[in-house]
Amino acid sequence: MAFTYFFRDLHTLEIVVRQMVPEVLGRSRIRVWDAGCAMGQEPYSLAMVFAENLGKFAFGNLQIQATDIDESNLFAKIIQAGEYPGEQVKRIPLEVFAKYFQPAQTPGYFRLVKGIRSRVVFQRHDLLSLTPVGGDFSLILCKNVLLHFTPAERVKVIKMFHRTLAPGGFFATEQTQKLPGEVAHLFQQVAGDAQLFRKIGDPKCN
Repeated sequence: MAFTYFFRDLHTLEIVVRQMVPEVLGRSRIRVWDAGCAMGQEPYSLAMVFAENLGKFAFGNLQIQATDIDESNLFAKIIQAGEYPGEQVKRIPLEVFAKYFQPAQTPGYFRLVKGIRSRVVFQRHDLLSLTPVGGDFSLILCKNVLLHFTPAERVKVIKMFHRTLAPGGFFATEQTQKLPGEVAHLFQQVAGDAQLFRKIGDPKCN
């Protein structure tokens, strides 16, 4: 799904980062998977929230694997460049915009600073392949995607996420998407005002 904007559902992003930071400090790698990243606004928003809450050293250990089915075949180029037109960045708080964006060479466009761009890597990926893009993730963020799947497909994808998370890793989804009963025993909800869950149970569940 290509429609999104910077800092959409900021409330959830801030809760995710607040819960995660104490858990990941001191790790040599902090791995995040943003599944269904569209044109990069969400993973870059998440990177900026992490930058505001992690120290410089810890932030350098962050890697966000951003994936999308990308039927337009345009997302890779857009995300790699980190350049967006002015109308797509106008929702960003001014102090954050001034800190993390610079005018791009293209008139009317703005580019994320290298320190943020370097934390996000894009890969084309179909979630229904049920093949993860890696493992040992501290966080999997999947918003505005699961609602497009059938109930059975959602269960299969969430089980794949569970297997892919590191022990105690976090899973966040959109506010309107409740966790299916078939996988509820695999996670513990950690925030009453956000769909944020922590992995429990057998990592090799089927």
